[in-house]
Amino acid sequence: MMITLLRTNSLHPDFIKLVELLDAELAERDGDEHAFYHQFNQIDHLKHVILASEKGVFIGCGAIKELDNDAMEVKRMFVVKEARGRGVARIILSGMEKWAMELQFETCRLETGKRQPEAIALYKSQGYKTIPNYGQYTGVENSICFEKKLMWPPT
Repeated sequence: MMITLLRTNSLHPDFIKLVELLDAELAERDGDEHAFYHQFNQIDHLKHVILASEKGVFIGCGAIKELDNDAMEVKRMFVVKEARGRGVARIILSGMEKWAMELQFETCRLETGKRQPEAIALYKSQGYKTIPNYGQYTGVENSICFEKKLMWPPT
């Protein structure tokens, strides 16, 4: 498996297509709560997007956005069903962490839903620790938040 990462922004048409697939899947999983989460997942101003491709086909994505002076927030992580279980999400996440370090950020933070056990397992396996829900996720029952201190210097 040869996965290639492309750094781009949220205007990239393949990122937009992948996010549409992600949103459709989340709408199914989150049901009535999807509208609440959707408001925090707009992609029109994301400057740091990673697309993963295999044999010229885009199969996954993720983005980071500035949360505060020290932390980037991981957003819009997704891998198409056909490519899951092969480590693609780990490759994307690692690429975003490296980019965050290059931009001088010390921490990656994120929110995921409790109905997404695959995502929770991924983040825990990559060294993310559960933290109290932050920002707009404070007090949201279905949300679980994670944080990882990035290793310096970037390799």
